[in-house]
Amino acid sequence: MSSKSKSNRNPWSWIPSLYFAEGIPYIIVMFVASDMYKTLGVSNASLAFWTSILYLPWVIKPFWSPFVDIYSTKRKWIVWMQLALAFAFFGVSFALHLPWWFPITLMFLWVMAFVSSTHDIAADGFYMLALDEHKQAFFTGIRATFYRLAMIAGLGLLVIITGLILDNTGLDTLHVNISAVSQSKITETFHKEDIEIVEGEDKPVILVFPGEVKVPLFDEADANPCDSVVIFFALSAPPEDDEVVKMTFGQKKGSKDIFLASNGLFEFDKNNWNVPRKAVIKVKPNLKETASARFDAKAGDVPFSWSVSIAFLGLLFLLLSLYHKYILPSPESDNRKNKKQEGSYFHVFATFFKKEGIVPSVIFLLLYRFSESQLTKMASPFLLDSSENGGMALSLTEKGFAYGTVGLIALMVGGILGGILASKHGLKKWIWWMAVSINIPNVVYIFLSHVLPDNLIVVNACIAVEQFGYGFGFTGYMLYMLYIAGQGEYKTAHFAIATGFMALGMMIPGMISGAIQEFLGYQHFFIYVIICTIPSFVALWFIKIDPSFGKKKS
Repeated sequence: MSSKSKSNRNPWSWIPSLYFAEGIPYIIVMFVASDMYKTLGVSNASLAFWTSILYLPWVIKPFWSPFVDIYSTKRKWIVWMQLALAFAFFGVSFALHLPWWFPITLMFLWVMAFVSSTHDIAADGFYMLALDEHKQAFFTGIRATFYRLAMIAGLGLLVIITGLILDNTGLDTLHVNISAVSQSKITETFHKEDIEIVEGEDKPVILVFPGEVKVPLFDEADANPCDSVVIFFALSAPPEDDEVVKMTFGQKKGSKDIFLASNGLFEFDKNNWNVPRKAVIKVKPNLKETASARFDAKAGDVPFSWSVSIAFLGLLFLLLSLYHKYILPSPESDNRKNKKQEGSYFHVFATFFKKEGIVPSVIFLLLYRFSESQLTKMASPFLLDSSENGGMALSLTEKGFAYGTVGLIALMVGGILGGILASKHGLKKWIWWMAVSINIPNVVYIFLSHVLPDNLIVVNACIAVEQFGYGFGFTGYMLYMLYIAGQGEYKTAHFAIATGFMALGMMIPGMISGAIQEFLGYQHFFIYVIICTIPSFVALWFIKIDPSFGKKKS
């Protein structure tokens, strides 16, 4: 094939796939990894800290972006980085089955983050080299659309598929219906000594004793008031020799006044499969009428479920690397070695920090998302956590639908509306409303954490409100970064520096969010998140924006 035909490839043949490939690893590292670690039993403090540190490659991305410009071609960088991402995905998938799975998966996620940020530099630079200004403008919306489709695929489809695999692997889920009734209606008391387990010949199933669970309502007039009941779990048969069955027990739906008052995580192996494990169910003293709740005992194969879905991404990136090696054009400008950039490396950074009003601008970049960065890290754990821990107890499938489809559609609508209004009236007119939009809708999590509604429509509506506000408010942030980068030379490099400050503003608050949540609990944490909106408005007060910026020029 001639070089001329390769340089004139139809942009539709590579832009959608390139920006879909750019979005997937970022979504996995920044968001889906939290879901994975939460379902694998990692604490909120640990998962928030370690996944937030993964922002670092995007923070320091500007420091090696000149290296990508100077050495080799951006086309080769893209192909090789996608191949490296494929092996990073395969590495995470394999490591989930190892004894030291947590540090090893983190290592591969670190590799993924570094390679993904490098891929971003090459892809964005290649986009500008392969297209003229008219086509760049035309395909801006296309690249953004396929980046968002990557978010849907990662936050929604991948999590839903993982949830479906989880629900159909391991042991069958056991539904335990619990009734809160008056003491007079409880005629028998169950004891551990009453349990008799006969080993079955088939694969193990979860057993609960007694079969019918009733917990007494608290009655102060009773001489010996009781408000709890003890139940026991065991397996019907031993697992395979090296297999450990991890069972979780928690409330799925029903009255929130009936709750688990003991540990809800049990492990069974071939040595203790028939040793009954105790759980305590209690009712709150304020519950005076008959009520019921459903608790689920689950023992799905969590590592296998995530391993399959992440291995699929490895295969996808292997194919994308081969596809882009053939289909990407070879623009002449990508083959030049611009050695002048090497000499101007420090000058690029110096000119950024010499911009007028740069100090309040940098402070704004760091603080505008101070509240949202902490909410983002704890939103998924809250939705997945058990009601006993103050969470919504959603399944992976329910969470994937809520955040990855309904929430993402609302985010896109908010982002589009923000862009339309800013282009009509200018950024300066809307920036304060955008700051309100990205911060204040977070109050829906205060409502969710206090009410814990047993209604997916209500949950999805709340997430849609918060994500619409985020989409509308984040538009102002992106436009302000373009405003800063557009003042003077080196627009591309200065925009990369601005995105580095954006990542830093997400990384540091996110690192501490898990520890703060564990100290405060979900209810008080979301109140704390609203208080953290104050720095955003204070920083906004000191920045200056040209009133004409963003308006369509005649």
